[in-house]
Amino acid sequence: MKKVLLGLALAVALPLAAQQKSVYLDTTKPIEQRVEDALGRLTLKEKVAMVHAQSKFSSPGVPRLGIPEFWMTDGPHGIRPEVLWDEWDQAGWTNDSCVAYPALTCLAATWNPEMSMLYGKSIGEEARYRHKTVLLGPGVNIYRTPLNGRNFEYMGEDPYLAGRMVVPYVQGVQQNGVAACVKHFALNNHEVNRHTTNVVVDDRALYEIYLPAFKAAVQEGQAWSIMGAYNLYKGQYACHNQYLLNDILKGEWEFDGVVVSDWGGVHDTDQAITNGTDMEFGSWTNGLSQGTSNAYDSYYLATPYLQRIQEGKVGTQELDDKVRRILRLAFRTTMDLNRPFGLLNSPAHYEAARRIGEEGIVLLQNKNRVLPIDLNKAKKIAVVGENAIKMMTVGGGSSSLKVQRELSPFDGIKQRVGDQAEVVYARGYVGDASGEYNGVVTGQNLKDNRTPEELIAEAVKVAQDADYVIFIGGLNKSNGQDCEDSDREGLGLSYGQDAVISALAKANKNLIVVNISGNAIAMPWVNEVPAIIQDWYLGSEAGHSLAAILMGDVNPSGKLPFTFPVKLEDCPAHSLGEYTGKRSNDVIDIKYNEGIFVGYRWTDKQKKVKPLFPFGHGLSYTSFEYGKPTATSKTMSADGNLTIKISVKNTGNREGQEVVQLYISDIKSSLPRPIKELKGFQKIKLAPGEEKTVTFTIDKEALSFFDDTQHAWIAEPGKFEAIIAASAADIKGVVPFDLK
Repeated sequence: MKKVLLGLALAVALPLAAQQKSVYLDTTKPIEQRVEDALGRLTLKEKVAMVHAQSKFSSPGVPRLGIPEFWMTDGPHGIRPEVLWDEWDQAGWTNDSCVAYPALTCLAATWNPEMSMLYGKSIGEEARYRHKTVLLGPGVNIYRTPLNGRNFEYMGEDPYLAGRMVVPYVQGVQQNGVAACVKHFALNNHEVNRHTTNVVVDDRALYEIYLPAFKAAVQEGQAWSIMGAYNLYKGQYACHNQYLLNDILKGEWEFDGVVVSDWGGVHDTDQAITNGTDMEFGSWTNGLSQGTSNAYDSYYLATPYLQRIQEGKVGTQELDDKVRRILRLAFRTTMDLNRPFGLLNSPAHYEAARRIGEEGIVLLQNKNRVLPIDLNKAKKIAVVGENAIKMMTVGGGSSSLKVQRELSPFDGIKQRVGDQAEVVYARGYVGDASGEYNGVVTGQNLKDNRTPEELIAEAVKVAQDADYVIFIGGLNKSNGQDCEDSDREGLGLSYGQDAVISALAKANKNLIVVNISGNAIAMPWVNEVPAIIQDWYLGSEAGHSLAAILMGDVNPSGKLPFTFPVKLEDCPAHSLGEYTGKRSNDVIDIKYNEGIFVGYRWTDKQKKVKPLFPFGHGLSYTSFEYGKPTATSKTMSADGNLTIKISVKNTGNREGQEVVQLYISDIKSSLPRPIKELKGFQKIKLAPGEEKTVTFTIDKEALSFFDDTQHAWIAEPGKFEAIIAASAADIKGVVPFDLK
């Protein structure tokens, strides 16, 4: 008989039972004092048991002392459905559905830390209600290549933007007494060969590009846990890596939380003991098939660790450090008697998902003001494309969800239009007709045996006499699209979508292309199409969020968190660096030859190469006028700061939000630097005719670069420029100043 999840009941009951006998539950005492008290009561075997899993998603507590089990759940977009104790198969619960929130690319596209706090608070409440200790998210790996199948789970190409957006998410989750587990630390920037890639990157790029968001999560967000990555760095796996975990995370950053291995990320007992791993999970996909009575005792940090201690081969100093961190996690979560109870599938959570989706949708192009749709003039609206009806919450890897409900874009449009106009649908293309991942079944039957020519002919027919045509396509969350453990084969759209779009453009001048994806795509038809929307994976409220933007109920305010290149060769990871889509069972070096020049940092250097859409780009249904930026001084001392002010006015006829972006340019430095780097942003709301002054404060940190010879952050005296912009390619004003 399969053993199903039973431990959650104990996780609830044990803290209450333990109140009568545990000195260390006295919340009047400092956590560190309680940690030491509990540590002194543990036996060696109890300590070793705490540092490795006991099931697919749990590790043991200490029932003898009333310390509850630790229960992990996948995020970062919703709470994963329950699986069986020893297997990935569904546990068959009927009360483990959730609200799906927009993908983290969408959250980053809001450029709004308030939305990030709302996101973290809401998903944290669902995790708490489901009795989870750790939410495995958010992800902040940098967008290095648009082929990465997992980019939709991350926060874009810029370390500053990702750092500002990750902090409120972490804080929002943890205010529920649930630990955020920021992932994947570090340098996990593609999925193919994620277990066999040894990243070769210089220290400048490591510290300036790939680490800052993690550092912000740890030092500002006070994250209680970090998940290691699958890849290698300096020849060591990231889940037990001396440089990343001991030297940087626990050393330089003084991280006092728990390092959780990714599932199957531990490969060696000795390195796991010494190189920073605290909790080991998933070392075998199916422990029962290993032929031992309890396969979890055969984990690298289980019996092999215990035997090394008993034989005198290793001491207990490392073990005590791991257990201290785990106990600290317990006192912050399951043994905090004052933490709230959480909420599940509440109206407020659906509203949060809708609002985040609305703020993250990006209006890329709007020629002839096709958008918003005027329902006073529209009698017929044609919707074309598989992504208009396909469920997007199922699939994509570990972030796949079982939702209480999901409103499709097509249904959202129909609901919003009501009886004001006729809404018709044509398939247009057939992508992936399947609808199942890891036992969660959508119930949709999307099979269609018609030829591409027949599908296009039908789409053109419904488009010809429509007032508006909305093509909804892009990527999906199947293998080779936006999906864990696979990358895309190229930048172009699959399933013949380009031909469908071009045919629709010829059939109707009011064509709106809605791209659902977590990645940039090629758009060979960009000049044929008047309006283009970047829509992301928006979760449970996808249809409502998109319809609100299309109909003008909400003014679009999202900005791109990464660059859209014209072609793949315009990406530095492919033109300068190394990437391979060919699977390898052997460890291979992948060199990040582009160094710090990732995304717009690379694009800015190219005189002949322009992006399709630049980083930070996003249009509105209103217009904004920027004044001339001013500074409080023309000079700045090394221990002081500088204030930059800029006025922004809404010159249109409707309320809107604008993201004012601050970039810094170092005119001359001893080491190569990007032409400009994002160092500040503010999202402001303006009524028609309203004007506001935006203020930025620049300090030494904003001017610094990482000198790998000194292993230190350096701000060199000299000339700088503060650049105010509406995107990386739309400069509104420049203020020169000197650093003395």
